[in-house]
Amino acid sequence: MKTIPIFYACDNNFVKFTIVSLSSMIENASKEYKYDVHVLHTDILPETQEAMFRLQNENFKVTFDDVTDYLESIKEMMPLRDYYSKTTYFRLFIAEMFPSLDKAIYIDSDTVVQGDISEFFEYDISEYDLGACHEQAMVQENIYGTYVEVCMGINRNAYFNAGVLLINCKRFRENNILERFIKLLGVYNFRVTQDEDYLNVLCKDHVKFLPQSWNMEVFGNVPDSPEGINIIHYIMVAKPWHFHDCRWGDIFWNYTKKTEVYDEIKAILDNYTDEQRASDMASADRLTALAIEETNRPDTYVARIRTKQDQGRVEILNKIAQYEREGIFDKDVEDDPPSREIQPDEVDYLGKKLSSRIQSKIAFGLARKFLNKIIDEKKMIVTDIKGEEYFSSLDSGAIITCNHFNAFDSFAIQLAYEEAKQKNRKFYRIIKEGNYTSFPGFYGYLMRHCNTLPLSSSPKAMQQFTRATGKLLQDGHFVLIYPEQSMWWNYRKPKPLKDGGFYLAAKYKVPVLPCYIIQRDSTIIGEDGFPVQEYTIHISKPIYPDENLNTSANTTAMREENYRVWKEIYEDAYGMPLKY
Repeated sequence: MKTIPIFYACDNNFVKFTIVSLSSMIENASKEYKYDVHVLHTDILPETQEAMFRLQNENFKVTFDDVTDYLESIKEMMPLRDYYSKTTYFRLFIAEMFPSLDKAIYIDSDTVVQGDISEFFEYDISEYDLGACHEQAMVQENIYGTYVEVCMGINRNAYFNAGVLLINCKRFRENNILERFIKLLGVYNFRVTQDEDYLNVLCKDHVKFLPQSWNMEVFGNVPDSPEGINIIHYIMVAKPWHFHDCRWGDIFWNYTKKTEVYDEIKAILDNYTDEQRASDMASADRLTALAIEETNRPDTYVARIRTKQDQGRVEILNKIAQYEREGIFDKDVEDDPPSREIQPDEVDYLGKKLSSRIQSKIAFGLARKFLNKIIDEKKMIVTDIKGEEYFSSLDSGAIITCNHFNAFDSFAIQLAYEEAKQKNRKFYRIIKEGNYTSFPGFYGYLMRHCNTLPLSSSPKAMQQFTRATGKLLQDGHFVLIYPEQSMWWNYRKPKPLKDGGFYLAAKYKVPVLPCYIIQRDSTIIGEDGFPVQEYTIHISKPIYPDENLNTSANTTAMREENYRVWKEIYEDAYGMPLKY
């Protein structure tokens, strides 16, 4: 029978609420599993532990783990603060303290578990540091949302609550999360949500967002009914043992009545004074004020990072933000070199000349060495290619679409093409006119000779481009195009699409193969001071032209479907709605 490891962390005063949470978990858990429950602590008394031991049954085993010795063993590594003695930070120790575990659940004590906790454990987080749910304070309250975006550089819709976590312990160890936490703790003090802020910074881009029902915080807008909610989380001052009218407090008390700590917890509510409740509400106001204060600091965490980053890149990011606000999506944010017009017959699109074929062979050899080099040096990291079967299954030529965010992204699609093992079918790239005529040096050589199909501002040359591209497609080859038109450095959202590539697909009756590259920050900092991006290439089902539609209607239909597919990939991968 499979065993699921579950961790709580609390002190002697709070363990009574752990008993309620665990009692609710036991009542609703599948009997098809064993559950190994650990309580991390430093001061829980033996007689208090006994009450929790009495909850054990043939499926649930409880162990109290005193972390005092472990804290002593890492004391020299820790900054001169008391953070490491707070139970809220103990969840960071789980992966290192229990090296045999690959995956574990952490859950706060101020919870009620209405669902089957084994279902939470079964989510696949093999590619992520952890699984978690969106933090509703950041999503619903603008002050908190602004705080995380300004101070941490994390989108408010990509910030997670750390009270219910599915931890990939293996990746925590591989990615040195604890060591990086200790280092970060020594250089920056997050004061608003503390450990939650640190975890969000450390695991940024490597979080699988799980259905909100697994951590429904009693905060702001909540569903009218708790039906279907797996875990209720009484966050901040929303404590049923402090407020008689706490939302969904009746559910907490229904479970509490079944425990031997009911009288003790009921006494807390009965003896809690209006002055204490007023103090609780004031503490919530103070936290809001602190978030505002932190947001207005001149030396936020993001500001400190920015001073170490290439200012040219910072300006590009600012320009991207400006263009997005203004709704200008088809304009490049980086200046191209001055270019000239490609003349008719200047480009040997089909490689008919011997000299063109020789240059192409040389260029591809150089490009392969360059690609191997940037992969070896971790300047480009491709972690996964999903949907490769869609590439392999094509029996015709196709327009390949890809989001455009880096000069190296075409190399990533090249790797996907090679993985698909398409023999005797070549891979071409449509490029801008200036990249062909005016790009200098090594990159310019590759632009002119690596099966590139340059656009032209000359109508006659464009006719030659269109005919040549059509022949390549009809001969069964692949043509990569960037339908967003513009390249925005490290921009993750899909931008509105242009018709050009879809017109070619519709005109020559070939499918469109939508590819979308998801980016995630790696732990490697590049020469520009920004994290090197990890790429996951998503290849989607081909979009075929409808034989009952004309070229114009197919162009529109294929473009709209491509955008829908990209939007779906974006929202699923990043766990947030697409908003400009």
